[in-house]
Amino acid sequence: MGLVCSGKCGQDAVGPEPDAQPPRRPASGKGTKVTPLDDEAKGLAESTGRGARSDREARDAEELQQAQQEYRKEEASDSEDTQPLMPTKTLLVQEAAAGEEPLAPHAHGVSAPNLAFNSRNKMNHLDHSPSQEVTGDMVGQFLKAHPEFLESWLMEQVELETLERWMIRRTQRAKQKSLENGTNGPPVAPAVCLKRSTSKIIRKTSLSRWKFCVHADKRKMLQELTSSLHARPNKAHVLWELAHCISSAVNADGFNLYLVDHVTSTLQHYVETKDGTEVTGGDRWACDVGPGTWMCAWIAHSRQTLRVTSPSHDPRFPRGSPFPEQGLHHALGMVVVQSDGHLAAVLEMYRRESGECFHEEDEEIVNSYLVWGGIALHYAELYHSMVKQRKLNDFILSVVKSIFQDMVSMDTLIMKVMNFAQKLVNADRASLFLVDAKNRQLYARIFDMGSEFDEDNPPQASKEIRFAIGKGIAGIVAQTGQVLNIPDAYADPRFNRTVDQLTGYVTKSILCMPIFIRGNVIGVMQMVNKHGGIFSKVGDEEDEESFEMFAVYCGLALHHAKLYDKIRRSEQKYKVALEVLSYHNSCNDEELDLIQAQSLSEAPPGVDDYYFCPLNLEDMEKVRHAIYMFVDLFGLTRFEKDCLIRFTLTVKKNYRRVPYHNWTHGFSVANSMYTIIKHSPKTFRPLECLALFIGSLCHDLDHRGKNNKFMLETESPLAAIYTTSTLEHHHFNQTVTILQQEGHNIFGKLTSNEYKQVLGNIKHCILATDLAMFFPNKAKLAKLVEENQFDWENPEHRLLIEAIAMTACDLCASAKPWDVQVETVKVIFEEFYEQGDAEKAVGKSPIPMMDRTKTDEQASSQVGFLSGICIPCYELLHKLIPNTEPLLAGCKSNLETWKSIASEKKAKAREEEEEEGEETDTGIEEVNGDEDEEGEETVEEIDDDCIDSRDNGDDK
Repeated sequence: MGLVCSGKCGQDAVGPEPDAQPPRRPASGKGTKVTPLDDEAKGLAESTGRGARSDREARDAEELQQAQQEYRKEEASDSEDTQPLMPTKTLLVQEAAAGEEPLAPHAHGVSAPNLAFNSRNKMNHLDHSPSQEVTGDMVGQFLKAHPEFLESWLMEQVELETLERWMIRRTQRAKQKSLENGTNGPPVAPAVCLKRSTSKIIRKTSLSRWKFCVHADKRKMLQELTSSLHARPNKAHVLWELAHCISSAVNADGFNLYLVDHVTSTLQHYVETKDGTEVTGGDRWACDVGPGTWMCAWIAHSRQTLRVTSPSHDPRFPRGSPFPEQGLHHALGMVVVQSDGHLAAVLEMYRRESGECFHEEDEEIVNSYLVWGGIALHYAELYHSMVKQRKLNDFILSVVKSIFQDMVSMDTLIMKVMNFAQKLVNADRASLFLVDAKNRQLYARIFDMGSEFDEDNPPQASKEIRFAIGKGIAGIVAQTGQVLNIPDAYADPRFNRTVDQLTGYVTKSILCMPIFIRGNVIGVMQMVNKHGGIFSKVGDEEDEESFEMFAVYCGLALHHAKLYDKIRRSEQKYKVALEVLSYHNSCNDEELDLIQAQSLSEAPPGVDDYYFCPLNLEDMEKVRHAIYMFVDLFGLTRFEKDCLIRFTLTVKKNYRRVPYHNWTHGFSVANSMYTIIKHSPKTFRPLECLALFIGSLCHDLDHRGKNNKFMLETESPLAAIYTTSTLEHHHFNQTVTILQQEGHNIFGKLTSNEYKQVLGNIKHCILATDLAMFFPNKAKLAKLVEENQFDWENPEHRLLIEAIAMTACDLCASAKPWDVQVETVKVIFEEFYEQGDAEKAVGKSPIPMMDRTKTDEQASSQVGFLSGICIPCYELLHKLIPNTEPLLAGCKSNLETWKSIASEKKAKAREEEEEEGEETDTGIEEVNGDEDEEGEETVEEIDDDCIDSRDNGDDK
């Protein structure tokens, strides 16, 4: 129930809260008899109805009237007289006569209920006797004279929520009044805390005001704290600003802040100036954590909150406070603990002897501030970690740039790594040792780098030093892979003092870290003598943790630097090998002079015939004929004669002396392509003709006499470089290598776009000689032809016909006259048998066609090869380029001859079986060549081994 005043005192009348309950009778049935004051209640209701300032007062009056009606019922049912518990007017007057000013009735005020005391000083009931009428002013003066009664009654009778609402309402009124008066400063709410009888100090804060954040000073202090943290988010500054806020909140005369150093287990006094910089003049005061000395040391040791008066007389800490000039008499000390449980600081607030001692409410206020302070401290730690990580990221970025952009040397990278590591942990010296796993040693060329070196002044690489793994601190780290953090080097028996004795340098502390790659130690980084102390494990700097993180990226940088060094050395070896290759595989001056002396304009007889035979020509004659064909097709307007001669001679020299895939085969394929272009001059465009001819001439450069399958199965280095079309990719790369040699680039006068187009088309033509590419190309082109969709203007369609033309020329031996065909087949099978011999040498069984013990299968394999590959190729080419009909006719003629031979061999084999009286399996598969309605031959079965043997460019 609220108190009702007259309204003349300048404050609004406060009625009972909506959820407040009317007074209850005591459980014993004994209580105060209440006389209803109908007239007063009615008068109150009427006055509030006529001139009330708010609906709130009207509701108060109605509730009071309802309460009086209930009291009447209680009075009627209660026959037992009770002692009045409320003070009466007579009592108030008597008290005034005893030494206080008498209470005068207020003339215009609303009558207040009579008051009486019980033994517990509670205002339990109302006495509405008309003869004991009490005014609001009388009640107010009584409460001012008896504050202990008001405190006891409020604490026991009024709900906490009601008190909090009163506090909020009172603060809002004060703020509104301040705005109406035009004051600029924030309103200061009056204290609700009570005066003690002997104290004149009124504390300016309270727990309830803190809980609801209605105190303007506190709000302002928190805003300043937030702004300060944004500017300087380090732990020491956060604690300093927090201490300022707490000291102001509890009305302390001053404070001391002691930061905890976990490395040395000490407390260090921290002071800042007004501009936010730390006071560093003189030695900072510090003490060990523990009991029996200073008050702050005892608080840090016990982690207990301390409220004490005259701390110097307390036996727990006989030395009291370290700063007697502060006049510390009353003290409140608390610890600040981080979220991880580690002690961060000790906060010591004090009041002088003239001030009031600290109370429990002050502790609650401090705890409330520490909640926000803990959050700020946590984010300060996060910010510190982010800054540290950002530094590492910046280093990683610089290392990556050094490796992949600048491509620095290993010495430069080591210098950068050591320089950053030295700055990272604030060390005086840095050393980096690399592991020689083969010799079980550590070695270094740049080591013991100090602060006098940087990127602008790098140390010079001295003579390389080496020592065994397991010797000294670095050797032990390399052997065990464990981090060593040694605070006192001379106290550790593992430390080798020899270096210090030779150099005169004194090693105090060491932090040694292994560097790993794929679980193996590749190096050891050693930091010596941290500035200002020892290398920390857990603390503000966290040297060990930061250094360990750095070592991961350091290992990555060193690993890539090693790889770069290997690649660079390999590149130099490649250049040397290429130089040697160019010397031995390039044409010599004698050959050049010989060709230059001959006439290149005279046409060799029959060179443009599809059935031209190159077997009887010498190698130099083939060179002259090849140059003639080139000049006949393209002229010398855009090509240099000497360059063309060198190129052709070098191409001849780069064909190996193998039975079949040699210079004769390369020349024969180029001659066949020359014949197609010559007889169908408008079929291909000029640049396409150039690519087709050069591609044909170079399509088997450096062929080793083995097919792609053999290269893959024997894990040839070529197979490791090119996983598909192995030999064909190598042939093209050899072509480019020759073009790049001095004086060999026949395309030197072409434009950049023409050069790219020709080179790309040459690659397409050479790769097309892989029979693995023939089958999909044939299927696509045959479908276009059958559906009458082939378009000569379509670039993709033109590439398909170029590929088929390359395959047709590569298989041209199958269309030559029979005498040429027979001689060619002999060298083909000789090359097959050499591959079979090589397969037997490594323990593999070759296919029958490559087994020189099964020569009877040559005829049947040729039937299958010509029927399944050559005839379909020439038929498709003939449909698109009709002038190639001689190729199809020659191939069909040879096929008939091979069929006859295969039939004879099969008949002969059967006769031998009959004579011997037993059946034998010759391994020759029967081929039936029946004529269909159109007169074309069909093959029922094709020997797959025959096709596989010619796969990837091996032809007959």
